[in-house]
Amino acid sequence: MATQFDVIIIGGGPGGYVCAIRAAQLGLTAAVVEKDKMGGVCVNIGCIPTKALLHSAEVAVSLKHAADLGVSVGEVTTDYGVAMKRSRRVADTNSKGADFLMKKNKVEVFRGTGTLKPGKKVSVKTDKETVGLTASKAIVIATGSRPKDIPAIGLAFNGKTIFSSTEALMLEAAPKTMAIVGAGAVGCEFADVFNAFGTQVTLIEALSRLLPVEDAEMSDVLAKAYKKRGIAVHVGAKILKAEPGAAGVTLSFEAGAKAQTLTVDAVLVAAGRAANVENVGLDAVGVKVEKGFIRINERCETSAPGYYAIGDVAGPPLLAHKGSREGIVAAEAIAGRQPHAIDYSGVPGATYCHPEVASVGYTEEKCKELGLEYVVGRFPFSANGRARTAGETDGLVKIIRGKKYGEILGGHIAGLHATELIHELVVARANEYTVEEIELAIHAHPTLAEAVDQAALDSLGRAIDM
Repeated sequence: MATQFDVIIIGGGPGGYVCAIRAAQLGLTAAVVEKDKMGGVCVNIGCIPTKALLHSAEVAVSLKHAADLGVSVGEVTTDYGVAMKRSRRVADTNSKGADFLMKKNKVEVFRGTGTLKPGKKVSVKTDKETVGLTASKAIVIATGSRPKDIPAIGLAFNGKTIFSSTEALMLEAAPKTMAIVGAGAVGCEFADVFNAFGTQVTLIEALSRLLPVEDAEMSDVLAKAYKKRGIAVHVGAKILKAEPGAAGVTLSFEAGAKAQTLTVDAVLVAAGRAANVENVGLDAVGVKVEKGFIRINERCETSAPGYYAIGDVAGPPLLAHKGSREGIVAAEAIAGRQPHAIDYSGVPGATYCHPEVASVGYTEEKCKELGLEYVVGRFPFSANGRARTAGETDGLVKIIRGKKYGEILGGHIAGLHATELIHELVVARANEYTVEEIELAIHAHPTLAEAVDQAALDSLGRAIDM
């Protein structure tokens, strides 16, 4: 096995393995150091298994309302353990797919923990030995992130009654009651899953609304949907203390200027993630960390020449697809290309709860903060024929355009298949299309995508179907 390569990537997640493949495509020899399964958090304990569980949850909810569609299925029962095992099979398949891609592209994979050493060297500790690797061109740091706990108030992970999304993915059964601390994408998705599997869920969020990074109107759609489903929501809440005990966990918190207590079987902490910058050897090679993340420039270069960083460890947004694109940028920069700089405002956000929420660009609040002159166009799914046929009329499409030129400042969708529909606006925004150019494209009828067309028209003051 070779020990010298053009590029060494530490971490085989969606940033690392994509970087390795692109480097190989460009004629560079590449190696990946990965201490666990290929695919990283996303494939193994994040995006993929979570979405598999969300699909199970969607089916469960749909079947409970099947009689409305003229379909009789009898009593619907759920088993989280079965759904969990299916999600593990899906994750394993994807991880094996990443292994196959490494072999296909002739990327060497070293199973172990990598530590940076001066001179573009990496020490890899495996189960059996320590291997020294050397990069002739560059080293890419793609070590990812991990869930944060909150030990100061008693929310330290114990894996049984207080846990992160990782442990939630491995549960054999759904708890009867659960509090979820944090109502970002992770918290809202798990609230959806456990509610569908019969858990009495309480969401607790410190900020003023669900999905705080999304446009406020989209948050409102989700809040109303969760209320209908019986998910309790406390926003603007401050947890004062968590006390694990024989009966579960008792939370003391303030919400709406009112002190409250809640005892639940389990608490899922979804209060953010911390970059894996410790024990990597960053100091030894001069890589600087700022506010918990590695500092990079538009080419994903760190403060140390010949060292790059991508993905979660390089800062927000902490999204798999952002990491993948950074992996491509880094590989092309290392190969001597001039990669197209990433427009981070063009990275789409996607939350796969029910209804789904997706976005690209600026929220209306951000447009106001930046002092932009804008016009908003909206179209509700309740006025869309395809949404009506599916019986899924919650939500809307919202497009924010520049007042003078019609450029797409932001696109926001809450509703059925929002995470797929958003890409029409992602492509349009990336190519600097105006709302007029969206409207010039004929949208098939009846489709959900017509709601995007109609929102564009509404921003011009000439919507047809409302």
